[in-house]
Amino acid sequence: MIRVQAFALLFFISVGAGALTASAQSTSDLQNQITQHNDQIKALQDEITAYQKQLDTLGKQKNTLQSTINALALSQKQLAAQIAITQNNIAFQNQQLEQLGVAIGDKESTIADNQAAIAKALRSAIESEDQPLVARMLTAGTLAEAWQATEEVQQFNRALGKDIDELRTAREELAVNRDEVAAAKDKLVSLQKDLTLQKKSVDASKAAQQQLLADTKNQEGSYQKLIAQKQAAERSFEQELLNLQSQLNLIVHPGSLPKVGTGLLSWPFSLGFMQNCAARKSVIGNVFCITQYFGNTPFATANAQVYNGGGHNGIDIGAPIGTPVEASLTGTVLGTGNTDAVRGCYSFGKWVMIDHHDGLATLYAHLSEIDVSAGESVGTGQVIGLSGMTGYATGPHLHFGVYASEGTKIMVLSGFRGTALSPCANATMPVATKDAYLNPLSYL
Repeated sequence: MIRVQAFALLFFISVGAGALTASAQSTSDLQNQITQHNDQIKALQDEITAYQKQLDTLGKQKNTLQSTINALALSQKQLAAQIAITQNNIAFQNQQLEQLGVAIGDKESTIADNQAAIAKALRSAIESEDQPLVARMLTAGTLAEAWQATEEVQQFNRALGKDIDELRTAREELAVNRDEVAAAKDKLVSLQKDLTLQKKSVDASKAAQQQLLADTKNQEGSYQKLIAQKQAAERSFEQELLNLQSQLNLIVHPGSLPKVGTGLLSWPFSLGFMQNCAARKSVIGNVFCITQYFGNTPFATANAQVYNGGGHNGIDIGAPIGTPVEASLTGTVLGTGNTDAVRGCYSFGKWVMIDHHDGLATLYAHLSEIDVSAGESVGTGQVIGLSGMTGYATGPHLHFGVYASEGTKIMVLSGFRGTALSPCANATMPVATKDAYLNPLSYL
């Protein structure tokens, strides 16, 4: 009986796990580092909250060059703190991997010891067993000797069973540790992407700050003149679009549009950003950081798909320059552009439009950076660019528009009659019929 068990068990223990190099650092040292990491994260989060309070205070003040520069500087400090948090999280994940390496090393050592002990015991039993248990019992001189032979075998089997259970448990724990290593490595890759994006955000904010100083020559009068020009350009541009709508000859079929109120679209920012908006409701007045609603009447704001040929044709969401902007739904990039590249044309600035293949298209305007190109497929939540204040924007925000795709075209404005003298005549941008403008809140 022992010989049969021995061969089966020798086969069982022969399948070993590959070794990972365990760190020489003790578990207690690693735990101390993790505790320090958590303390640093808490301090940095407090810094970010303090910067946000200062930014909210600045937002209530008059729009001056100094307040704008101060806001950009605060945003950069806030981003720097966020970068520090990400770097801490990367260090934390590395510590976790190191700790898991120690745990895996311990498990592999335990497995090796158990395998060696079981193998030794089985070899000893096989070598010393000169006759089967039944034969020993039949040849025993007394009943006590027979019972002793039986008890010896039972004790051996119990000890062997315990070693086997310990070996199985160690292997199961090793498998869990290795799954945790894979998860930690995936998290590490994600954090590295976050860090790269955050550094790009800082660069975008600094570039906007330098451009503003260059445009105004650090003079308040020049800044106010620039603001006035942008505001006048916005009114002129919206009127120009209104005049061009009748020339499109595009028909929107209401039946081809998705049902409103289904939450088909996602908000074009991360969950963390939107949660921060909700926490600042008392400052902003709503939980979505909306600074301007769709349409031009309370009715248009409150009711779906109302656009009477005037007013605001999207929603504005306040966001610091460099905030990652995400695709609201899976689709294909219809086009991108930069109206600022045409001298004197203040309109969308840097923009991206996405067709969602369900009758809807979305527009993301006033970006500081574009990270996609025409024809590219994008997924819901994919970063397509960074928010900014390009075009006729007088403050950092995202203009988010929703359109009936069959009533929308991307074209050079000079293709319309009466645009020869327009500053934006040579600019490429989306243009839509009146019926194609949809209230984004109908689908968010």
